Amino acid sequence: MLSKRLAAASLVSGLMCSSAFAADCGPEGQSIRILASDFPAIRAVVDQARANCAESAAEFSVNHTTEARQMMNAALTPNPAEYSSVILANSTLTQLMNDGLVRPLNDLVEKYEDNIPEHLRITIDGDVMAVAFMANSQHLFSRQDILQQAGVDSIPATYEEVLAAAEKIRSAGVMEHPLVMNLQTGWSLAEAFNTIYLGHDGEFFESGSAEPSVSSEEGIATLQTMKALVEYAHPDHLTHASNETQGLWESGQAALGIMWGSRGAPILEEEGSAEAVASNTVLSAAPTVGGGSTPSATLWWDGISIAANVPDEDAEATFAALVSALTPEMVAENNDDAVWMIDGFEPGPAAAGVTATMQGGARPYPMIPQMALLHAALGSELTDFLKGNESAEKALADVENAYRTSAREAGFIN
Repeated sequence: MLSKRLAAASLVSGLMCSSAFAADCGPEGQSIRILASDFPAIRAVVDQARANCAESAAEFSVNHTTEARQMMNAALTPNPAEYSSVILANSTLTQLMNDGLVRPLNDLVEKYEDNIPEHLRITIDGDVMAVAFMANSQHLFSRQDILQQAGVDSIPATYEEVLAAAEKIRSAGVMEHPLVMNLQTGWSLAEAFNTIYLGHDGEFFESGSAEPSVSSEEGIATLQTMKALVEYAHPDHLTHASNETQGLWESGQAALGIMWGSRGAPILEEEGSAEAVASNTVLSAAPTVGGGSTPSATLWWDGISIAANVPDEDAEATFAALVSALTPEMVAENNDDAVWMIDGFEPGPAAAGVTATMQGGARPYPMIPQMALLHAALGSELTDFLKGNESAEKALADVENAYRTSAREAGFIN
């Protein structure tokens, strides 16, 4: 069983320490094929790797897509795999490791160790399985001008305050639907549950076991919080993932949002936002809930993995190209695109929400193999509750039943 969790403290300490190095592109004439999500920080890393090493490669291709999570297992299963690397995160690393689709990186890390300080190495059961380069979390975005217009004197710090602020905005006739959250049925909906559940101090599994424990007082409280929140969300909230919530924010159709920190930079840079939106957007910690003190969030890293089913030479060239991009110079050119775990990062306004969430003690997303199955069950079984078609108790029972079915098939429980 995978047991390594990335501690919040390691993310914080990782912001300020790394080693500078010159580009080393590894063996020449190889095929470098990268699958990655599509947001500015990941593009910055991949573009720098391309600038450093494309000329020495026979092929350097990149697929930036919002569907990377859904594609990656199928894309890495053939031999040879469709991609030599996937840029991934906590949950997707375990998703790929469960199917044996990414390789241990110990030999490559040893060869390029000057380029990869210890805090970037994601180590599981003694094997380096990924190299992290940025931290991320969902947190609160607020329009301070709209809050003031509605008579809200301060940025909300709790979900109870978020709900009170949303009601004031609606009652004042400023916005009927002032709240945006990533609630798209599937992965995003499950992650919304996860964050608020952790804010309620919930545990996903029984201690020392893979038996689920979300059908609990904390689980019911979480669903009640979510139900209260969606009353202020746009009517089609169950179709909203990151691109949709960012678009609503930039177009001035929201005043309170729970969005990924990596969306902060483009919103604040006025590239897609109206000036009034960008200048009045404040990024702050994820709210606490239910009288708790822990931000309702999960901490994430994004990083580099290498496919198992590719030739060793392609694997090394891909790894060398990508780690060659992790320099202070790259960070300096793209400082506000992420909370970088690389030397040279200077936290600015776009990093404020993630930094405050980390400093508040938010917990990392669980890096345990069965979590992917529970996440999938949550994403498929909570929609009926939010639509008002079933009780919280029934929804959580359905989640646990769906999880147990897949967990038995995978051998996690009997």
